[in-house]
Amino acid sequence: MIYGIIRSEQFSPQSVEKDRAILTAVVERLHGILIPEQQLCESELTGCGNIFLNMGRLPKTTAFLKQKEDEGAVVLNSGYGVEMCQRSRLEALMREKHIPMPRKTGTNGWWVKRGDAAAQCHQDVLFCKDDEALAKAKASFAERGVTDIVVQSHVCGDLLKFYGVEGTSFFRYFYPGDDEESKFGDERINGTPHHYFFQKEHLRSTVEMLSRLVCTPIYGGDAIITPDGEFKIIDFNDWPSFSRCREEAANAIVQLVAYKIHN
Repeated sequence: MIYGIIRSEQFSPQSVEKDRAILTAVVERLHGILIPEQQLCESELTGCGNIFLNMGRLPKTTAFLKQKEDEGAVVLNSGYGVEMCQRSRLEALMREKHIPMPRKTGTNGWWVKRGDAAAQCHQDVLFCKDDEALAKAKASFAERGVTDIVVQSHVCGDLLKFYGVEGTSFFRYFYPGDDEESKFGDERINGTPHHYFFQKEHLRSTVEMLSRLVCTPIYGGDAIITPDGEFKIIDFNDWPSFSRCREEAANAIVQLVAYKIHN
């Protein structure tokens, strides 16, 4: 049996329907069953299935899936991968592997981001134009009990969103400034895209290397393309909504599942 694990709504700010739509599209193609991750953590599925298509992020979900994977189940994305995509862990790995990313210091402002998990509300990712705003942002996280944070310098350039499925031909990118599709509107800070030239295959090979490092073959993220054609990866996520390219992505994920089943 194939189980599609629905992401808890707290991890889908303003994207609940979009996140559910991509998982539904994949599971319907594979004739599987959808299960909310809260039920997965409470249910008895031992021995009932060996393929799990996972959008869940609750700690109990990742613990369950790590166990199933250790027992030989096919799990996409891996519970281990979901844990490795926690922002502070991801940033440390990217710096260690010299993957292009923003510096911690700069002259154009900063971004303060929740480091222990994916963003769950607008307050989990804050832009700070100066030192005073940076201090206030850090204080606001502390007041909410969020002690694990990441600080990145703001990078000027074109913001683009990328989506991929490792091991397939599927890789797409889009400029939010062109279609104005946005969760919180933060994309406007980078302004109207200039569509600077950059090496698209270099971006793809870099993010696919990252996807392998963090055991997350179904991925998405954000990058900034600078005026000189360089790129900086500013975010990387396990199983995004693929809302701009859902049908193509669903077909690619089905292709990945078929490969995993037979190899």
